[in-house]
Amino acid sequence: MKQKLLALTVFILFFFDIGYGQNQENKGIQKRELSTSFFDRTEFRIGYSGTIFWSNGLTIGAEYVWKEYDKTKERRGSQRTNTHQFLLNGNLGFATNFASKTDTGAFANFGITWRRTNKKGKQFSIELNPLGYYRSFLPETFEVNGDNVDKVFLPGRGYYAPSLSVGIGKQRKGKVRSGSYFNINYSPRFNYNAGTLPTFSLQYGFRFNFNNKK
Repeated sequence: MKQKLLALTVFILFFFDIGYGQNQENKGIQKRELSTSFFDRTEFRIGYSGTIFWSNGLTIGAEYVWKEYDKTKERRGSQRTNTHQFLLNGNLGFATNFASKTDTGAFANFGITWRRTNKKGKQFSIELNPLGYYRSFLPETFEVNGDNVDKVFLPGRGYYAPSLSVGIGKQRKGKVRSGSYFNINYSPRFNYNAGTLPTFSLQYGFRFNFNNKK
């Protein structure tokens, strides 16, 4: 499964780079020249991540604009131009069930995001993170070794946990708080009790570009 997800990500990167680079004029695609500044092309984000009733937590992350295009289509006698971005992203997060504390964990994931923005700033995105890790933390745990009962340090275990998110958002051009987002996220945990644990969560938060001046 890990190899398949990594291969899929490589294919997507290759497809974006080659497919959008050919016949741009015929497809109404115009490539944008991007700033050479890392911070101009990077947005940071922070937000809520959880299932509201079961677990709640916080995520922080960053997105780096890898490719950006304007695509124009004819529709109902008028032209409509949308901006398409392909971003490299990374996220760190933590979530817990504050009542029972039986589902507490930290996670990290890395991957690629495709995002479409229309002229009104409304956005739609798909995010694929084939590199993902989830570390669970159990409540106070003890182990028995012969006649000795010892407390376990940081009880829990780690899981391979890729993720897929689909979401909407709103862009705020030229603002420090440069946008907002709402995602539905799916992240299976592999080798969970000899099986796979499917987990879903909601993500809501804000993006920031600190090179903007407003």
